[in-house]
Amino acid sequence: MIEKDFVTEGLRRTRIDEYLEKELERAGYGGMEVQITPLGTMVIVYAERPGMVIGRGGKNVRTITNTLKTEFGLDNPQIEVKEVEVPELNPKIMAYKISNMLQRGMHFRRVAYSTIRRIMGAGAQGVEVTISGKIRGSRSAVAKFVEGYIKKCGEPSTRLVQEGFATAQLKPGVLGIYVRIMPPETVLPDSVEILPPKVIIEEDGEVIEEEIDVETEEIIEEEEIIEEVEDLDELEEVVEEESTEEVEEDDS
Repeated sequence: MIEKDFVTEGLRRTRIDEYLEKELERAGYGGMEVQITPLGTMVIVYAERPGMVIGRGGKNVRTITNTLKTEFGLDNPQIEVKEVEVPELNPKIMAYKISNMLQRGMHFRRVAYSTIRRIMGAGAQGVEVTISGKIRGSRSAVAKFVEGYIKKCGEPSTRLVQEGFATAQLKPGVLGIYVRIMPPETVLPDSVEILPPKVIIEEDGEVIEEEIDVETEEIIEEEEIIEEVEDLDELEEVVEEESTEEVEEDDS
């Protein structure tokens, strides 16, 4: 069955992702991609510190390659390591950083707000940090921190919003950390771009289109309004002068 093959392949990729996350935790693991090529299977690993993924003399890469071939059954696996250009926009890396800070004993609110500031400072449109577990006492609770604009439901929330997860081992218990980020280059389906109006001018039988600058139009309108106001002031002054002259004539 084709459906069964899809499920098996998805399960295998999830197991590979969990294995790489565990092995490359200190290297700042930021996700992976699996591509089937005619020569074998290409595994692209994104990391904050690629040197730690490769290891001294390529030792770590060879170990991971052998594991992917023997334990996960990949055909001729080849690993390509890429550096994450902006770690603040990678939810997996930021979730791991939150986990490290919580394990050091920092307060969860301070950790969440500082992380949100870093992510928004990198240019993200929105971010949501969720920390669940025994964060306040003996009972489990959920703390959610949101800033900016982020989709919560529908197809854009699954396709456009990136999500990362990590766990923190504390004395009261295990904390779950979810980080959801909407990247700065995201274009929503309901976004509308308003084009400037155009004026068609005919010169010697040729049609010329010119765009109207809205700002210059506003400036011209403001100048016209100012001139009208000045004319009104002059009229009021003339009317006042005429009324005073009429009153003086009546008194005389």
